[in-house]
Amino acid sequence: MLLVHRATRRGGVTVTGGLPYPERTLALPAVSLTAEERTLKGSYMGASNPRRDLPRFLALYRAGRLAVDRLLSGTLRLEAINEGFERLAQGEVVRQVVP
Repeated sequence: MLLVHRATRRGGVTVTGGLPYPERTLALPAVSLTAEERTLKGSYMGASNPRRDLPRFLALYRAGRLAVDRLLSGTLRLEAINEGFERLAQGEVVRQVVP
């Protein structure tokens, strides 16, 4: 996280993504938040509004402007859901879909 925070320009916003283990901590030079007017912000599920966002995302995908397929690690059968969670926990996949 420190490298990502340092890549943010003065006055910029660093947004965290994903959900870390509860015991994980984050260490940053505190002076950079004030002296460089930086902001550190957490994001849980992107603060989405499904009623507003899903139709927009579907339209972008259908128009070829949202490359969802590149984010997909693979598909799996419902019977293999536990294996899918294990692969996710091991960091072998990012997104899996149960069709």
